[in-house]
Amino acid sequence: MKKMLLGLFLIMGVSIYAQNTVTGTVLDGNMGSPLPGANVIVDGTSNGTTTNFDGEFTLNVNATSGKLKVSYVGFKSTTVEFNIVNGSQVDIGEITLEEDDNALEEIVITTYSLAIDRQTPVAVSTLKSKEIETQISSQEFPEILKSTPGVYVTKQGGGYGDANLRLRGFNSENIAVMINGVPVNDMENGRVYWSNWAGLSDVTRFMQVQRGLGASKVAVPSIGGTINIVTKTTDAEEGGNFFATTGNDGYQKFGGTVSTGRMDNGWAATISASKTTGNGFIDGTWFEGYSYFINVAKDLGEDHQLSFTAFGAPQKHGQRQNRELIRTFQRSEREIKFNRDWGYKDGQVTSVEDNFYHKPQMSLNHYWDISDKTQLSTAVYASFGTGGGGGFTGVNKFGLDSDYRDGFAQPVNFDKIVDENVAQGALGSETILRDSRNDHSWFGGLSTLTTDLTDDIKLLAGLDLRYYEGKHFQEVKDLLGGQFYFDDSNINNPVNTAEVGDKINYWNDGIVLWEGGFVQAEYSTNELSAFISLAASNTSYKRIDYFNYADSDPERETDFQNFFGYSAKGGANFNIDDNQNVFANIGYFERAPFFRAAFLNFRNDINEGAENQKIFSAELGYGFRSSKFSGNLNIYHTRWNDRTLTQGFQNQDGTFGSANILGVNAIHQGIELDFRYKATNRLTFTGMVSLGDWTWDNNVTDVQIFDDEQNLVRTIDLYIEDLKVGDAAQTTFALGSRYEVFPGTNVRLDYNFAGDFYADFDPNSRTTPDAPQSWKAPEFGLFDFGLTHNYKIGTLNGTIIGNVNNLFDTEYIADARNGATATASDALVWYGFGRTYTIGTKINF
Repeated sequence: MKKMLLGLFLIMGVSIYAQNTVTGTVLDGNMGSPLPGANVIVDGTSNGTTTNFDGEFTLNVNATSGKLKVSYVGFKSTTVEFNIVNGSQVDIGEITLEEDDNALEEIVITTYSLAIDRQTPVAVSTLKSKEIETQISSQEFPEILKSTPGVYVTKQGGGYGDANLRLRGFNSENIAVMINGVPVNDMENGRVYWSNWAGLSDVTRFMQVQRGLGASKVAVPSIGGTINIVTKTTDAEEGGNFFATTGNDGYQKFGGTVSTGRMDNGWAATISASKTTGNGFIDGTWFEGYSYFINVAKDLGEDHQLSFTAFGAPQKHGQRQNRELIRTFQRSEREIKFNRDWGYKDGQVTSVEDNFYHKPQMSLNHYWDISDKTQLSTAVYASFGTGGGGGFTGVNKFGLDSDYRDGFAQPVNFDKIVDENVAQGALGSETILRDSRNDHSWFGGLSTLTTDLTDDIKLLAGLDLRYYEGKHFQEVKDLLGGQFYFDDSNINNPVNTAEVGDKINYWNDGIVLWEGGFVQAEYSTNELSAFISLAASNTSYKRIDYFNYADSDPERETDFQNFFGYSAKGGANFNIDDNQNVFANIGYFERAPFFRAAFLNFRNDINEGAENQKIFSAELGYGFRSSKFSGNLNIYHTRWNDRTLTQGFQNQDGTFGSANILGVNAIHQGIELDFRYKATNRLTFTGMVSLGDWTWDNNVTDVQIFDDEQNLVRTIDLYIEDLKVGDAAQTTFALGSRYEVFPGTNVRLDYNFAGDFYADFDPNSRTTPDAPQSWKAPEFGLFDFGLTHNYKIGTLNGTIIGNVNNLFDTEYIADARNGATATASDALVWYGFGRTYTIGTKINF
């Protein structure tokens, strides 16, 4: 490692002397935003550079006049002249690149779900590939959005890929995430598991966060907003790159990309792959992950384009599932790194809780120019998930003061458990390690027809069809020395002496069907743009239970339970002048409850009273653009009615039941501001402020719960009115600076603040009047430092990237769950990471 670091810093010391300098800025002609990573080359030579975060470039040249060739994948290349008359430097100003409709790139319907600056009336933030590449470091993919208004991200327990993102106070279940236009939220519970996409940052072209209603044109209702991730397309030029990165706690990552470019036969292909390993900042959170990406594309005549994309990220990692009391971290030797969920077995690190998963996704996209005014884009896709999460079953021997630890909060001594299980002999293991599997198959199709009714009016219509089958079961992973594990959960095999690989505890399937469609009309001129959109969807759930019902029992498989949802939204943007614009949007939609609310008690008990969730949202926005300063101001209000909430109870005969609690409402409203200020050609400031007011709207009282025989079981009262919604910082702000120290070398310093974070809590627990406000965690602020340096080795261009996150090693609580007293004394928390670093290099060829 020392040799690698020495080599990197020696390269940093290389500088190239040139007499003349040309500067400028490259912009995306469609979105009006900078294009980081655009290529700028002196025409006819190999002398060139790439643009920085703000689309700016500085190029040393030997001549006083000439031409620059400017190019970026997916855009039409252009050539501009430079002429140095007085002095040794010239600024040629802004260079605008237009999208190339004929470029051989992946065609995805996400193209129609992107917000366009000063046109689409939604609050939006966009990160380009260069920003992602230089800032990602060893962070989780969603963490690079932490300086975005309304976003709060934590690493949760700190395992590889276990990060959690909240948007305007809503968790991942209520944020639509799409990759190349394909929705990836779990079809049963709506969640997004970022470990499935851990390698996606290597191949992302840009990521756009649309807050609130969003511009998505597929029937994907999201309460908090939409995240669109668009991967890199097949490169039009032959070449590639390779990279290597090292960091704290054994972090190592290396990989590369190669592209054939456009071949004579019209085909083109791009392949990327990487490997990431490390010990983890948190004890026992080792990880090993891979990623792969392939895109193959071809023009089929002048009117058709076809593209195939496949990517995935198989991984396995140790986890920390358990939050702890603050005093537990303070008592433990490892403090914020402490993790109870691991130990040693036969001298090897062994996890009580771990995760392993592989979810490859494949899509075939077809784009058809039916006429000059009408286009049809279609994508069919498939995804196959295999894996799950580890844990234990049987006797719990993993308490902090357990005899199976060599002292308080020490790693687990698995060898002692093994010895006891061996001694059990024919009685079987008392404690074992198991895996909770969630394998699934997912098939879908998306198709959008676009036609120009007039020069100003466009009509769009589309279909969204999906089939999902999830298989849920637990299986024996490690008998920990025993001969078998006794399990009586299967009614069809009540005397089950399970061995490794056998199913235990539960086994059921969930099938989800989705049929959705939308129609949208758009009006657009230079000054005014507006849209109105209607969408509808039907969600069908079926459950098959192999353990709780006999094989011959007709109740073993339910009928499909159908939930109809719909949405209506509209908005308008008005460009006041070349610098200012205002927009407004409004919408209402009803969303089907998730799978768990359709069936109760972990059985095939159908929830007859399950209700759609009802959401109303409205927003006003103002934008300002100039050569030096750009900024956005948004005011939003979202009302979430009939949030899905069920409560369990015991029937008079001793059996357990569940009931719906309707009328639980919440209000999420706030103000967001973000800006970018170019102080000089070398210094840029960015910043944002997000002030949220997210509260539970009302108490729910006198809810009568009846059993199947219509006997009154209990009356429920929930006292939650004016309590703050927990699990996300309601006040955040960020300030960043980027400075070009000298041509090709940039430094950045970012500050992120989070406050008004209220611990998460279950509304079901607030059953007494005058319930105290949830515990508010201490506010905190973190500094991140980054450095990039461009260099040349012969004809090869390279970049060194260094990052230090949490520069001053600040100790802070990032995540909390409320205790009975709603105070710090019994809150269960996770601390955030301390100082971490990475340094690496990327060489293009």
